[in-house]
Amino acid sequence: MNRNNPTYPVSSLGTSTTPPIDASTLFKTSPPSTGRLLVLVPADADYGSAIPRIWQLATATDRRVQLLGLSKDRTQEFSLRRQLIAMSALLSDGSTTAEARIEFGTSWMDAVQRSYQPGDLLVCFAEQRDGLLHKTLQQVLEAHFDAPVFILSDLHPQRLSTRNLLSGLLLWAGLIGLIAGAFLLQTRLMSLPRDWSQTTLLLISVFAEFWLLRAWNNLFR
Repeated sequence: MNRNNPTYPVSSLGTSTTPPIDASTLFKTSPPSTGRLLVLVPADADYGSAIPRIWQLATATDRRVQLLGLSKDRTQEFSLRRQLIAMSALLSDGSTTAEARIEFGTSWMDAVQRSYQPGDLLVCFAEQRDGLLHKTLQQVLEAHFDAPVFILSDLHPQRLSTRNLLSGLLLWAGLIGLIAGAFLLQTRLMSLPRDWSQTTLLLISVFAEFWLLRAWNNLFR
């Protein structure tokens, strides 16, 4: 790579607005901004194809890059930190600077709220999802932040690990078990005398079922 005059190819870069916006022309007439390019980087992903597009967007907007990773636990932190450091090194040159930061938790929304600064541009990947309903991260960000959201596509996982497979199986097994258990409990409650106590117990069971499903889902996000 020629660090003095990098010439990265750019493809499939657009924003969440319709029609897609070309970042190379969007900001030519816009005044310089002190905001950052806040890039939400998922763990265990092949980021090689995304580097040129992030660099091009940072250059076109004259912004420094803030890479943000989300680690579910301490065991994932090391590999994620190594990934972000490598990305920072590839993005940094004479005209572009990049920094890396890791947040801990299971919610991208919470992580972005702790890192977002007014004037930032948000960048995420089309494959990323967040929340109990697994909405696209693009939708979640647009609903909570008054900022442009740029979408990068074609992010392929580096590997489908045995751990991820087992986590998926445990997630669905737990969800099915909770639903079945709640159904059996509510069936028994229906056999009780129909008075205020039955109604109260049914309402409690429904709220408890929802809370348990949400909590179990959050453990695997």
